[in-house]
Amino acid sequence: MDGTTGQVLQGASVFCQNTTSGTVTNADGEFSLRLSNGGYELAISFSGYETQSIRISNNMENAESMVIAMKQKEKNMEEIAIVATTEVKNGWEKYGDFLKDNFIGKTANSKDCIIENPETLRFFYSKKRNRLKVITDSIVVIRNTALGYIIKYRLDSFVHEYNEKRTLYTGFPFYEEMEGSEEEIEKWVKNRKKAYDGSVLQFMRSYRDSTLRKEGYKIEIIDDETRKNIPIFNPYDTAYFEILEYSKVGLFFPGKLRVVYANEKPDPAYLSSAKLPSGTPLQISVLDLADGIIIEENGFYYDQKDVLTLGYWAWEKMADFLPYDYSPENPRKAPGVAPVAEPLENIDINLEFETENNGTEQSQDE
Repeated sequence: MDGTTGQVLQGASVFCQNTTSGTVTNADGEFSLRLSNGGYELAISFSGYETQSIRISNNMENAESMVIAMKQKEKNMEEIAIVATTEVKNGWEKYGDFLKDNFIGKTANSKDCIIENPETLRFFYSKKRNRLKVITDSIVVIRNTALGYIIKYRLDSFVHEYNEKRTLYTGFPFYEEMEGSEEEIEKWVKNRKKAYDGSVLQFMRSYRDSTLRKEGYKIEIIDDETRKNIPIFNPYDTAYFEILEYSKVGLFFPGKLRVVYANEKPDPAYLSSAKLPSGTPLQISVLDLADGIIIEENGFYYDQKDVLTLGYWAWEKMADFLPYDYSPENPRKAPGVAPVAEPLENIDINLEFETENNGTEQSQDE
């Protein structure tokens, strides 16, 4: 409840990022979610308050008694962040295509994606830093008719550094299943499987399940000094791979990881943009894991802020991303339709909320 008024937050939005699972708080500021085994980033938002993000999993303790503190936004924070920039008039007309290319993507699926509310986006360009920044006070609604999802993206910011040719966007995406005809659903199922094959999500699940070779993956370490690729003949060697409790695994590599996917040829558009030969037969990506990562049962991994993707995976963007509750065995979970097979266990989350107006910063996972 609010630290000053004693009121609870009814109607707060609660969802697991990059999933189709979400709800709102009731009159008592409580909510309940039922999730399949694995890990998730739980996002909680309410008008006038900072969005909170909390890592949860099926092995967390005291879920039913957890209290989440919501902190009111400081209205001057945005003004401070953009004080050195100038808002661009007609920003969508000038930078809209650039934003779509670097946020939605340039793949075949991106052609079937539209941002439904571009008028809510604000564009700022800093000549001194040669930097473009895009922010919004609203939820960005993306309609992906290639995969059959409506993505509601609570965008924190989109930043492109022209000098470094680097793009970074952060936020909280939530997926909703689209309704469609039998023909459309059949197309979505096919396209989702194609998007899944060779994706970061499939790779993480395959590594955890020890099925890398079966799924068409080969990995190599890029030596930081010589820049040579060193083959890893046993990806499950304890030097790289550790089995942890609660069905988790840990990965660590003394350098960047070169990931080769052989079961699907690269998109010709990628080869053209990367200036690679048109006959290149393999999809090649690079993972920089910094201090290593932990992979949960559903392919969720952390800390994601410490992971950098390059190559083919960096080229694929929102138009080709799938939610963590996607499964090739159950490719479409339409509202009201039960999954093909119930999980052995589930996460039951029942939380209540407490808000504070001031005080120390609350620690939270990005």
